Amino acid sequence: MFDSIDSTAFNFEQGQRARKLFAAVVLAALDDAIADDKKYGNGPDQIARWARSRDGREVLSCAGIDPNERVVKGLMDFVAKGVRTSVALSREESERRHAAELEQAEAA
Repeated sequence: MFDSIDSTAFNFEQGQRARKLFAAVVLAALDDAIADDKKYGNGPDQIARWARSRDGREVLSCAGIDPNERVVKGLMDFVAKGVRTSVALSREESERRHAAELEQAEAA
């Protein structure tokens, strides 16, 4: 009885690891698009082209992200901001954005 539970838990953990791996590929694609945007000025177009491609849709799906047009628009907006993913995901950046939102709310 416990063997089936153990194998189910193992399979779930393997699935979670695979999802994290594909999420890392999405983050790398975002960083590449940001680099292209700084160098050539076409980053949002590059990430949109990738996200709409068959490979891009497959990677997004495997990462647990629904590859719809709203997601593509969000990826394009993220690339247009020009903040690298490592910085955007850091605690300091999160705290800075939260403080800026509080200041805006108080000013309004």
